[in-house]
Amino acid sequence: MGVSKFTQYQMILNSTPNTFIATTVDWTAKPNQNKTLGAWLGPGHPFGYTGRFPRVKKPLKPQIQSLTFSEPELGKQGHHHRAISRPTTAMVGPLVRALWSTTTRRSISTTSSASSSTSYYHLKPFLHARAAGISRSFSVAAATAAANAAAPGGALDPTRLRNVAVIAHVDHGKTTLMDRLLRQCGADIPHERALDSNQLEKERGITIASKITSISWKENELNMVDTPGHADFGGEVERVVGMVEGAILVVDAGEGPLAQTKFVLAKALRYGLRPILLLNKVDRPSVSEERCDEVESLVFDLFANLGATEEQLDFPVLYASAKEGWASSTFTQNPPDDTKNMSPLLDAIVKYVPPPTANLDEPFQMLVSMMAKDDYVGRILTGRITSGVVRINDRVHGLHGTDSGVVKIEEGKVVKLRKNRGMISYDVECAGAGDIISMAGLKSPSIGHTVANVEVMTTLPTVELDPPTISMTFGVNDSPLAGLDGSQLTGGKIGDRLLAEAETNLAINVIPGLAESYEVQGRGELQLGILLENMRRESFELSVSPPRVMYKFENGVKLEPIEEVTIEVNEEHVGLVMEALSHRRAEVTDMGPVPGNFGRSRMTLTCPSRGLVGYRSVFSSDTRGTGFMHRAFMAYEKYRGPLGNVRKGVLVSCARGTVTAYALMSLEPRGTLFVSPGVEAYDGMIVGEHSRDTDLDVNPVRNKELNNIRSAGRDENVKLSPPRRMTLEEAIGYVASDELIEVTPHNIRLRKRYLDANKRKTMSKRPKE
Repeated sequence: MGVSKFTQYQMILNSTPNTFIATTVDWTAKPNQNKTLGAWLGPGHPFGYTGRFPRVKKPLKPQIQSLTFSEPELGKQGHHHRAISRPTTAMVGPLVRALWSTTTRRSISTTSSASSSTSYYHLKPFLHARAAGISRSFSVAAATAAANAAAPGGALDPTRLRNVAVIAHVDHGKTTLMDRLLRQCGADIPHERALDSNQLEKERGITIASKITSISWKENELNMVDTPGHADFGGEVERVVGMVEGAILVVDAGEGPLAQTKFVLAKALRYGLRPILLLNKVDRPSVSEERCDEVESLVFDLFANLGATEEQLDFPVLYASAKEGWASSTFTQNPPDDTKNMSPLLDAIVKYVPPPTANLDEPFQMLVSMMAKDDYVGRILTGRITSGVVRINDRVHGLHGTDSGVVKIEEGKVVKLRKNRGMISYDVECAGAGDIISMAGLKSPSIGHTVANVEVMTTLPTVELDPPTISMTFGVNDSPLAGLDGSQLTGGKIGDRLLAEAETNLAINVIPGLAESYEVQGRGELQLGILLENMRRESFELSVSPPRVMYKFENGVKLEPIEEVTIEVNEEHVGLVMEALSHRRAEVTDMGPVPGNFGRSRMTLTCPSRGLVGYRSVFSSDTRGTGFMHRAFMAYEKYRGPLGNVRKGVLVSCARGTVTAYALMSLEPRGTLFVSPGVEAYDGMIVGEHSRDTDLDVNPVRNKELNNIRSAGRDENVKLSPPRRMTLEEAIGYVASDELIEVTPHNIRLRKRYLDANKRKTMSKRPKE
C-alpha cells in the first residue's frame, strides 16, 4: 500500500555553522508498520508519540544537513495504534514543535551570547499538490511572528507587543476564555481549563495563582495573564496588574457585575488601564439584547463610581460565548459558522491595548512580580522588563528600596531566560523592554524587588497590596495522636515552609511567635485553607487556631474590616438568610428581583469579616444548595459590636480509645456526631455538636458490659446516622476561640485548646479578650 497524501516541512535556522543550517525531513511509511517516532528524535527526547510509523535507526545529529519525510494519511486505514482522522493537524504539528524545541536547545547550547547574534527560527509548511491544507500550525505561526517582530538588537520590537490581563468575577469564564484564545492561535490544549495546572485547581475547579503565557496574532506578540476570581486571592490580581497595559473585563451577561468585578476593576483603573468589556455567556436562552444593554449600563455606572477617566469610560464592548469558542463585535447568539472564532477579540486587543512604552537603549531594569523555584536552576524570577535588553551571561544585581535608601541584595549572572508560549516553555537568548520574561541566576531577590544591570542603582516602584484581614496561628501538633500520620512535625520545618510561602505570595504575612508558633495573616479562610491543604499533602502535621480578625485603631476608635456581600437565593429562603446575617451584624444596602429569573432575589449587604467566618456552610444548608454568595473586602469601618449566637455547643470526649457504635447510639440524641465507629479519640477531642448552647463531656469509647444476664437488645440492631464530615474550610469557620484544628495528612480533627477538663473550667472563668 502506498502513500496517499503527505506534507513536507522545512526548517531553516540562521545560526552558527556548528548547528543545523537547513533541514528538510522526508519520511515515508506504510500503514501496517508498527514503529515508534521517538527513536527518530533520539533518546531522552520529550516527544514520545507511539503509532504504526517507521523507525529511523539513527537519531538526529548536528552534522546531518538534509533529511526529508512525508506523512501518510492513515486515518482511513484503521490499522494504526491511535485513530488519526486528520494527520496534518494531529501528527505534523507535534512533530514540528518537537523538532523546533530540539534544534533550539542545540543551537543555544553551541552559540556564545557574547559573539553570536540571536537565532531566528522560521518554520514554513510546504503542501504537496495532493495534500489537503493544514488548518493551523501553532509553531509555524508563532515562530514566523516572532521573527517578523524582532528588533535589530535581537529582542522583540516593543511596538508589536501587547500585555493583557484577563480579570473577572469568579466563574464568569476567564480560564475557559484563555483556552479558546490559545486554540484560536494554534496551541495544543490537552484538556479543558488547561492553565489550571495545580492539583488543587483541578480538583476544585478554581484558579488560585496567576498564569502567564503568550500567543501570536497577525505578527503581534500577545502576553496574556490569567488571574483568579476569588476575593481571597486578590493579591494575585494586584501584583500582575502592574505588568500589563490593558485588561479584558469578563462579565457574565446573565449575572452582571458582582462584588469581585468591582474589586478587580478598581485595581485596573488605578493603574490607568483601559479595559475591554467582554459580555460572556450570551448564548444562554435567558440572555437577550436588552439584558446585555442593561449589564453594559451597570458596568458603565461601576466605572463612573470608581472614578474612571473619560478615556476609560469609552470602553469597547464585545459579546462572546467562551464555551462555544466565538466572539462578536455585535450582539448575536448564533453567529455564522465561518465567524465562530475569537478573531474579533484578538483584533480588539491589538487595536485598543497600547504597546508598552519602552526604550531598548536604556540600561536593563525589571520589577519582579512572580517567583517560582526549580530543582535545577534555583529561583526563577518573572516580571516585565521596564527598559533595556537582557542577555544570557549578563551581570545583574537585585535591589531593594528601604526608608534609608537603596540596598543591594545580590549580584550574579543570568544563566537562563525563558518564555511561555501556549502550553510550552522555551529558552531564549535575550529579551527586550516591554516583554514579560522569566530569568534564573539570582538566589536572593523576591517579589517586589528590582533586577537591573550592575551600573543601575535605582529601584522601580513596587505594587501596593491591600492589607490582610484575618490571621491564624500555626503551631506544632501536640495532641495524643501526633506523629502517626505525617513526617514533618517540628516547629522549624513548619516555619521554613511558611516563610517560603510568604516569599512567593505577598498577600500572606508570617510573623514568628512564641513556643514554635507562627501567626499567618491572609485575606480569608479560603486562602489559608488552600495553604493548609498544600501543607498536609506535603506530610505536615500541625495545630491551627481559629481565624481572628485584624482590627485597627485610629484616634482611639476601633475599626474592623467590612466586606461587601452579594447573595442570590430563592424567595422562600430570604427570611432564613436575613435572620442568620442579622446575628452577624450585616446591613442590607440593596435588594431586588433577579432579571430573567422568576422567583429569585438578589441582596447586597455589608458585613464584618468576623461575621462571615464559617457562614458559607450555614448558607449552603439554609438555601439547600440553590443560592450563591460572593464577598469582597470593602473598607475598614467602626466596630459594630459583638456577634449574636451563631453556633451551638460541642460534645467533648472525656476518654481515650476507639469509638464504639454502642456509645454513639446513646450520644446521637444529644446532637450531631462528627465521628464514626472505629475512629481513635482522646481526652478533649470534639466528637459532635451539642443540641444546646453549652459544651457537654461524653464518653464515645464506652463498650457494652459483658455478663451472663440476657439482654433484650442486640448489637446487630444498632443503627446510626451518617456523621457530619467537615472540610478544612468548614473546620476553620466552625471552631471557637477556645478550640483548635488538628491537621494531619489523613485526618482533620477538632479539639479543645486545653485537653484536661479541669483546666478548661479554670480557663473559662478568665475574662475573654
